[in-house]
Amino acid sequence: MDAVEKANADRQKSWIKDRKVGEGAYAVVYQGREASTGRKVAIKKIKVGQFKDGLDMSAIREVKYLRELKHQNVIELLDVFSSKTNLNLVLEFLDSDLEMIIKDRSLVFLPADIKSWMAMTFRGLEFCHRNWILHRDLKPNNLLIASDGQLKIADFGLAREYADPGYKMTCQVITRWYRPPELLFGSRYYSSAVDIWSVGCIFAELMLRIPYLPGESDMDQLKTIFRALGTPTEEDWPGHTKLPDYIPVGQFPKTPLRDLFTAASADTLNLLSKCLIFEPRKRINAKEALFHPYFFALPYPSHPSKLPKCATQVERPLEEVDGNVEIASTAKARNNILKRKLSSPSEKGRSIARRLDFTKQTPGS
Repeated sequence: MDAVEKANADRQKSWIKDRKVGEGAYAVVYQGREASTGRKVAIKKIKVGQFKDGLDMSAIREVKYLRELKHQNVIELLDVFSSKTNLNLVLEFLDSDLEMIIKDRSLVFLPADIKSWMAMTFRGLEFCHRNWILHRDLKPNNLLIASDGQLKIADFGLAREYADPGYKMTCQVITRWYRPPELLFGSRYYSSAVDIWSVGCIFAELMLRIPYLPGESDMDQLKTIFRALGTPTEEDWPGHTKLPDYIPVGQFPKTPLRDLFTAASADTLNLLSKCLIFEPRKRINAKEALFHPYFFALPYPSHPSKLPKCATQVERPLEEVDGNVEIASTAKARNNILKRKLSSPSEKGRSIARRLDFTKQTPGS
């Protein structure tokens, strides 16, 4: 055994796998612990043998970027070791994710709670973008929640560097419901604005407690976006009709965000609207977002330790690149709910948003 093999074997002995908590086509996630201290960890075993050309590019990217990114709102990579035909990533253990919290109907969100989750998301994302890394798959179940309430951005399998603005990138990234219109129209040249659109969708989902723009196909996704935000004109978004996959998808009037988010403050709606601007160059960036008046108005963000938490962790499978956990019928049902809300400003349609009163300060804020 040479020195490299011995070092790898020693690292492998440092970590013990206890139980499987998730599995996808290319990876299995275990809850484990450090042999010497008993500290809980997550061990992501990537099945290298699944790939004809060796190691999957997403695994290489995940290791590369997580080694570079050290921030309290980005998941920490603790170690890497190989075993047989598998590559194992040892990550800090996190109790749940934002999707689980959103779906837990026993939890009540205060406006200050949503503000706290958004602040941590923007902080982690600003750090990624400052280091020229696009995440390209932000969604609630890739925002993990630690036992102390800290939110951490995870799953960098689709991440990539973007320092060269003239370099072509694939448009087949970001889970559909959180994918911006420029990617749906086939843009191969894009920026950190794609991640900001995803954050805007997550922001809306935290208020609605259901996905904001749940399209059933790429074409339906565009219709869902335009139904909610209006069909863009050349004045709104210069040049979008020249994008590679542009196709007219119908004319929809612009609906004020206030019609759906009836309980939100003016600052809330302003920040949300700046995340969901069609013209990518006009979208707010993560650094600007952190200085937005929304974060400095009452109520102030909840301390992470005071945020709502799931009572128990539910096992969930790893998702594919563009796979949604919801089955088609559930996605269709949610889409229909949203369509009704956007087309009919009835009391019933507004009831979910009204649960959050952004105009009143909560006790102890």
